[in-house]
Amino acid sequence: MTILTDFDITKRWPATDPDVIQLYSLTTPNGVKASIMLEETGLPYEAHYVDFAQADQETPEFLSLNPNNKIPAIVDPNGPDGTAMGLFESGAILICLADKSGKLLPKDGAKRYETLQWLMWQMGGIGPMFGQLGFFFKYAGAKFEDKRPQQRFVDESIRLLEVLDQQLEGRDWVTGDYSIADIAIAPWLDALVGFYGAADLVEWQDLDNVPAYLARFLARPAVKRGMVVPARP
Repeated sequence: MTILTDFDITKRWPATDPDVIQLYSLTTPNGVKASIMLEETGLPYEAHYVDFAQADQETPEFLSLNPNNKIPAIVDPNGPDGTAMGLFESGAILICLADKSGKLLPKDGAKRYETLQWLMWQMGGIGPMFGQLGFFFKYAGAKFEDKRPQQRFVDESIRLLEVLDQQLEGRDWVTGDYSIADIAIAPWLDALVGFYGAADLVEWQDLDNVPAYLARFLARPAVKRGMVVPARP
């Protein structure tokens, strides 16, 4: 039977309570998906800070859990088969926690697949495109004289925002009910206009529904808590 201490990552980040979910993360748009979900569902957990400045994500202990060296990752001491289970990729973690808690994802039927559809839309579109826009607008790519790469991601980000804006017409949340799709999408919107400061670049002011949607999301108590987890040591 697998137990928590069988996971090498616990050697670098020891569990205070080995009976609860262990979260290894950072307060990035992908990282907070997991912490917000844990706060929304009320599943007990403890968070461990993965310090990119110290290259924690490249250590053997972290790579033993996620060979793709990205956050978030979790270890659940009480996995689906009753044994401890490690898991990485934010979308997979959202689905797992939804199924475990019975919250924020319908168990079956068309509504489940509609929710998963928008989750995959975020993972394949908004996340990669907004992330590349951030690189070319705020980070090293901003120094490139050739602005065509930046414009490519600006244009695609605008298109994706228009798709979301249309989907939100007459809805408070992406599929009608608050779900893991919103937990996946909204943190990237916050990063785009907040951390990246790209609101003007993507014509944020011309959107009818997305700005209010983001404000609704950020006003949720569980979101407020999850957005600052894990705390910087």
